[in-house]
Amino acid sequence: MGMALKHDCLSEAEYLESEEFAPRKREYVAGEAYAMAGASARHNRISGNIYIRLDAATRGTPCETFMADMKVKVEAWQAFYYPDVMLGCPKNDDHPLYRTSPCLIVEVLSPSTASIDEREKWLHYRAIPSLRYYLLIDSEKRHARIRSREDDQDGDGWLEQTLDEDDIVALTCGPVSASLCLDDIYERTGL
Repeated sequence: MGMALKHDCLSEAEYLESEEFAPRKREYVAGEAYAMAGASARHNRISGNIYIRLDAATRGTPCETFMADMKVKVEAWQAFYYPDVMLGCPKNDDHPLYRTSPCLIVEVLSPSTASIDEREKWLHYRAIPSLRYYLLIDSEKRHARIRSREDDQDGDGWLEQTLDEDDIVALTCGPVSASLCLDDIYERTGL
């Protein structure tokens, strides 16, 4: 029988401190840090297309858009993730390394990350009270889905819409109003 190795869990503070010097970005869930896979050019182009449109919509507002390098902290799950794009209108949400109250999170799906984005992250992200939209975009074909929180009393109702070629998604986060369609998302990607 093999010898068991002692494994020490990282505290959140240890993770945040070590992340500054880590050779690769790592996400964190309940004491464990997980290295992230690199992204393709198309993945980056899709993220950039969304970031540009959302960032333009935030001008003149207290809202802010981040792409890839800003973490989101999910308090309920003791987790830190790096969404591909994140939009929030912070009130006292100004930590230099992460945000806690996004309104929109975008994940660009690749074959190696799709199942985590679809299951684990979705389970965790929907515990964020401020989250209104979760946009999932396929990087291999023109296919996108948006999950939107219904305005019900407990805030746990979510609707999912698959975007058709003619659909335009309207996003409202605080004073920010933006819209996206598949042509916007997949511009200059070859899809």
